[in-house]
Amino acid sequence: MLDRKKHTRGPAILLPEGWPTPKGYANGIKTRGDLIFIAGQIGWDTEGKFAQGFVAQARKALENVMAVLVEGDAGPEHLVRMTWYVTDMPSYRNSLAEIGAAYRDVVGRHYPTMTLVEVKSLAEPQALIEIEATAVFPE
Repeated sequence: MLDRKKHTRGPAILLPEGWPTPKGYANGIKTRGDLIFIAGQIGWDTEGKFAQGFVAQARKALENVMAVLVEGDAGPEHLVRMTWYVTDMPSYRNSLAEIGAAYRDVVGRHYPTMTLVEVKSLAEPQALIEIEATAVFPE
């Protein structure tokens, strides 16, 4: 788990004084180490079959992010940034509880910095969500 104190060694969550604690993400993280850049992952399996529905695709995209992390000998605690691209913001907003449950099932209770962007479409026409991420494996 990341330490909320500011220091020069190891990861630290950055929360400016007086700011409210964000829900489900961090405003900033300070860390050092080997970087792992994870390309945008979508909600399909190794055979290119898409999960059905927004929440199912979100879960599968998160699982795919985690698979890349594992390949880099890292885990969810090493995530420092995620960007979520969604094709339908109302679907995202209407599924927050289910998405949160899927996130906690796959990633746990580690919340890196996150950005959410609605886009017109993604490279794969059936994709409803794409998640890219950056992780830092400590020195």
